[in-house]
Amino acid sequence: MSDLPKIKLSTDSYKGVRDFFPEDQFIQNYLLNTIRKTVEAFGYDEYNASPLEPTELYASKTSDEIVNEQTYTFTDRGGRSVTLRPEMTPTVSRMVSSKIRELGLPIRWYSIPNVFRYEQPQKGRLREHYQLNVDLFGVSSIQGEIEIINMASSVMHAFGLEDNDFEIRINSRKIVNAILLDICKLEGEATKTVVRLIDKKEKLSKADFETKLSEILGEKAPLINTLLSSQNFDEFISHLPEGMKAAEGISEIKVVLEKLEKLGITNAVFNQSLMRGFDYYTGIVFEVFDKSPENRRALFGGGRFDGLLSLFGAPQTPAVGFGMGDVTLRDALESRKLLPKYTGHTTLHICLPDMKYIDDAEELAQIIREDGTAVTVDYSEKKIGDQIKYAEKRLTRYIVCVGENELKYDTYKIKELKTGKETELAREEIPAFLKN
Repeated sequence: MSDLPKIKLSTDSYKGVRDFFPEDQFIQNYLLNTIRKTVEAFGYDEYNASPLEPTELYASKTSDEIVNEQTYTFTDRGGRSVTLRPEMTPTVSRMVSSKIRELGLPIRWYSIPNVFRYEQPQKGRLREHYQLNVDLFGVSSIQGEIEIINMASSVMHAFGLEDNDFEIRINSRKIVNAILLDICKLEGEATKTVVRLIDKKEKLSKADFETKLSEILGEKAPLINTLLSSQNFDEFISHLPEGMKAAEGISEIKVVLEKLEKLGITNAVFNQSLMRGFDYYTGIVFEVFDKSPENRRALFGGGRFDGLLSLFGAPQTPAVGFGMGDVTLRDALESRKLLPKYTGHTTLHICLPDMKYIDDAEELAQIIREDGTAVTVDYSEKKIGDQIKYAEKRLTRYIVCVGENELKYDTYKIKELKTGKETELAREEIPAFLKN
């Protein structure tokens, strides 16, 4: 007898994470395979990295909220501070910086890593998720943004969404930074504080937002609030001082919207409140917003981050990209009934009336597998009816029995479970039949 105490362990997973049972993994594979096919059509190569990174990687490159409140950070046995990655951009920037002279520019990379954030689990937000990350390094022109936003739109369309299902909101950190510097005379941390406040604007009441804005900007707050309340791009520009109406950020927004429309992307709009929370964005930022009444929320976004590689000692390198989580994507598709139904991948289940025929059944199974078809053999020793029920439960397409008569006459009745149709075949005919 064991002296170990009898402990009943919980079957619950850790709060805010997911178990992927076969039906769930089927959907997950559909999402990831569709994403890969779409992104690779733009010529992007897949990479990956460990989920463990030194904490310092995020300390100066990610928002304070994520670093201080949302990371899974611990001290390893060597006394080093380690963090489970909350996002992938710092990692890919580190990787590219380490071999930038060997890789050559431009670099088109993507990954779909598991990322982790300690936050309150809720609809569309968990403590871990898989996230598509797409990054283009080495293109300084606005064509980089055009390609990345075009790809983001293409991913949505690949899942069956139409332009009227979602909105691509676009802004520029150049415009925001110029306004805060030239009009409000803010720099450094003060600028970051206002950017983060604007980023949370939709989560605050109108009165609360205006109060907080006034506390920071004083007499300049009404003008900033007027700009943020503009209904469209032209109205926004009309409120700017004359000297800022021809600013670089303004012209970039115009070009992006015009070129996207030429590509047939008609749902891109200017949104002056869009900030994107990360500190490393330097130019155009964008966000894909779900317009469904059941799921109105930001799905994903990205932007330009030209200064990040230089933090690793690499030459100043232009970069633009986006990250898209699987949880919000799945919610968007589920709300529109665009997710596929689970189907079993086993084509044939071989039933046994007696275990003395096991060698013959396994020989048949091996022949069929070598031809590229998935087969299971029943080892349960249950009644044939129960073996058939098992095959039905696993959504297997066909069954066949291997017994005395089948071996004697070399003839097998292949039954399609969905229709009940039976087809008599010689053993050598079975592999080709199952391919149809």
